[in-house]
Amino acid sequence: MLSIVRKEKGNKTALAKKLGVSRSSLYYRPKLPVKDLELKAAIAKVMHDNKAYGHKRIAIEIGINKKRALRVMKLFGLKPQRKRDKKPDKPDDLNALPLDISNLTKDLIITRFGQVWVADFTYLRFLGKFVYLATVEDLFTRQLVGFAISTRHNAKLVTAALLDALDKYPAPDIVHSDQGSEYRGEEHIELLKVAGIKPSMSDKASPWQNGYKESFYSEFKLELGDPESYQSLGELTEAIVHQIYYYNHKRIHTALKCSPVVFAKRCEITENVLTIINNNPVKTQKGVLV
Repeated sequence: MLSIVRKEKGNKTALAKKLGVSRSSLYYRPKLPVKDLELKAAIAKVMHDNKAYGHKRIAIEIGINKKRALRVMKLFGLKPQRKRDKKPDKPDDLNALPLDISNLTKDLIITRFGQVWVADFTYLRFLGKFVYLATVEDLFTRQLVGFAISTRHNAKLVTAALLDALDKYPAPDIVHSDQGSEYRGEEHIELLKVAGIKPSMSDKASPWQNGYKESFYSEFKLELGDPESYQSLGELTEAIVHQIYYYNHKRIHTALKCSPVVFAKRCEITENVLTIINNNPVKTQKGVLV
């Protein structure tokens, strides 16, 4: 038995010498597969709690390099689900002439909260009908500042969302939307005028000019889940409210590297510090701070 062990050690030593490596390296077992399995479990948990997270947000949440997150997700076939639903018909928008309202957001550099709010609405299929969700989002902090839910899509729906935002925050400089009949309605246009807000609209048949909201809704629906799983409109409404809270307070925004509310608070703190500094300039006497 002892001779067999010595023979095996001798073979390993000879092979290591021939390969120009240490004998111990021949016994090495790479740790990477084990680490990948551990990371897979961590990624799967994040994806379970945040259904629309891609590799960038997952990397931020776990605290790893995004390339590593992407590699492991590809290795194990982990990816957020995407699904498309049939859109409801909007006959009022067909062949409608464009309004004489320019897109004021083109080439505009957004530097503060309240500079531009973007508005849009989406649909949720529920019990064979549609439920509509209208939201207003601040373009700087990406925070949802107002929303409204209705079983009808009209000017009242989008106006209610804007009124909800104006009830909580000062009026912005600009409100941007598409040229849907809801936003072209006299009720909505008049509210903008009374509030002293400049209206801005995408060019007709140019949904990419309001791409902020297009992207938001696709992921919002995925994270909300199947509306048909709720027993009543009240339950669905409650789930939407919870999802909006999650989006504002917990969900990592890729561009911000944190949630919109956290980003807004950081900006507020920075602004307050700058205000204090500007109101209390540091004076010097012969180069000495006083």
